[in-house]
Amino acid sequence: MTKEITRDNFETEVLRADTPVLLDFWASWCGPCRMLSPVVDELSEEYSGKIMFGKVNVDEQPELAAAYRVRSIPTLIYFKSGEVMETSVGVVPKDEIEKMFC
Repeated sequence: MTKEITRDNFETEVLRADTPVLLDFWASWCGPCRMLSPVVDELSEEYSGKIMFGKVNVDEQPELAAAYRVRSIPTLIYFKSGEVMETSVGVVPKDEIEKMFC
């Protein structure tokens, strides 16, 4: 299950998380985002308890998008111990996403 990440819960859910976190920066009007979303949801089920998956709506959370220099969506950012480890821009296959954290 993916969590909605906002500036209000970002520090707790991402920066201070006990597990690694993969964030999906997206927007409702973005066609490629809608293509990638089911893949992220599937991964969130497969890695439940090992990796937390979150979604950041760039229209509602422009500060977070700006802070992590998200210029194109979808953008996936993998965090471990509060640090950015990997970034992926655009629609990528499931196995490419898994390579970010495996």
